[in-house]
Amino acid sequence: MSEAVIHVEGLGKRYRVGERERYLALRDVLARAFTAPFRRGRERRTRDYLWALRDVSFDVRQGEVIGLIGRNGAGKTTLLKILSRITRPTEGFAEIHGRVGSLLEVGTGFHPELTGRENVFLSGAILGMKKSEIVTKFDEIVAFAEVERFLDTPLKHYSSGMQTRLAFAVAAHLEPEILLVDEVLAVGDIEFQRRCLGKMKEVAHAGRTILFVSHNLAAVNALCPRSVLLEKGSVAMDGPTPEITAAYHVSASALGDAGTDLAGRKRTGTGKARFTSLSFGAIGADGEPLPLVQTGCDLSIEATIEAHAELAGSNVALILYDRDGYRLVDVNLNQKGEFLRLRAGEKARVRFVLRELLLKPGRYLIGVWLGRNVVEETDSIECAAMLEVAPNAETQIHSVVFPGPYLCRFECAVSVPTETLA
Repeated sequence: MSEAVIHVEGLGKRYRVGERERYLALRDVLARAFTAPFRRGRERRTRDYLWALRDVSFDVRQGEVIGLIGRNGAGKTTLLKILSRITRPTEGFAEIHGRVGSLLEVGTGFHPELTGRENVFLSGAILGMKKSEIVTKFDEIVAFAEVERFLDTPLKHYSSGMQTRLAFAVAAHLEPEILLVDEVLAVGDIEFQRRCLGKMKEVAHAGRTILFVSHNLAAVNALCPRSVLLEKGSVAMDGPTPEITAAYHVSASALGDAGTDLAGRKRTGTGKARFTSLSFGAIGADGEPLPLVQTGCDLSIEATIEAHAELAGSNVALILYDRDGYRLVDVNLNQKGEFLRLRAGEKARVRFVLRELLLKPGRYLIGVWLGRNVVEETDSIECAAMLEVAPNAETQIHSVVFPGPYLCRFECAVSVPTETLA
């Protein structure tokens, strides 16, 4: 196995809230030393620190492509800035062996008064490219950005999309041994994003080491065999990307293991009625419950609803999402000519049975919705529970295609028990 080209150990970065980090001149250091006795008591009362990173440790080996994922504020960009030597750590250290290129902000070094041609050379130089490298790659950069006709036009006359394409084209043609990438695929239109992803795959296949930060989990899954999940400035998980992205979806949705109590779920709606519980399970060909939900089996999902005000002609919908947030299955009562009517204080159970559910093995999120179409949203929980689909013998031999919305065969039933709320 190749040696580690990035070694991070006990890395931490602390910021003082409300204070801008800057480089101090000698006069600033002397002034601080002279005024320290007068400031010490006041600072002790008002000091407020934030740890953007704390005790972060991991190794990256030659040729690895690693994704860094996490919520906003988890410390991803701070980590890349430390590795790029833009910011100094408060504690710990990071060893890097090799030439580093950083794509932390698309458009670095661009000037609106200069032409596109001049900005290619300016930005390339700022990003660390030699003039000979820029000259060699110039035609390739221009072709990638598709701005040939406007090369000698000042950048201020470019559209925002043209500026973004040119900026990424320059940054994407860096050839360092280690590349640090921060959310640069969220640029341009869909076609350009597709070409950006293709360029990043090309860089990865060239054997260069890449640390890739993105909220586009589909791109992370496509590029990175391994990922690191950051939570509140610390490493929460480190392992195969599918496992890490699935865990991130669960944590981001405030879900633990699959449970039935929906009291603590994030929700929207008027609150006239609320989903209170959710249960699900696999059904065999004989109608008996199965121990695991497997690809191709029937899936039963039952939701309990409590009404706090009168509901007239309401619809109930069930949605299944994949780990990238794509809606795969969307079924509702109205598709079967059913509706829900409740008086205040009544409870109802709504049961959906999804027939021969063709979902690939993996984790999925279950969402529920209650309301009147277009008119009112009564209760909506986008992430009500997590569904784990296990493989079976057949799916290990044949590929399984994801269904599209509304393409799943299903049955539904509504029952309104006689008991009322206390």
